[in-house]
Amino acid sequence: MTIEAKKSFLKRAKKLLKKNPNLKTSYINFARKIALDPFDPSLKTHALSSNFSGRYACSVTHDIRIVFTLTEDTIHLLNIGSHDEIY
Repeated sequence: MTIEAKKSFLKRAKKLLKKNPNLKTSYINFARKIALDPFDPSLKTHALSSNFSGRYACSVTHDIRIVFTLTEDTIHLLNIGSHDEIY
């Protein structure tokens, strides 16, 4: 699958990785896994409801989440941050 990221996602990811350089390895592993299978059990992908209907969230680390949408062959990364920041 192709991965596309919103400009705001890239900005937040860059800021987050600069603040927490140890997340880089986890983020790279996440990107590899989600490109192969967005529903890989280790990502803990789940559908969101209510205001986030039609979107999914998955875990990069215990606290860092990524919100995304899916089309036939593309994953659209929308937001990244801690559980409290995302929800």
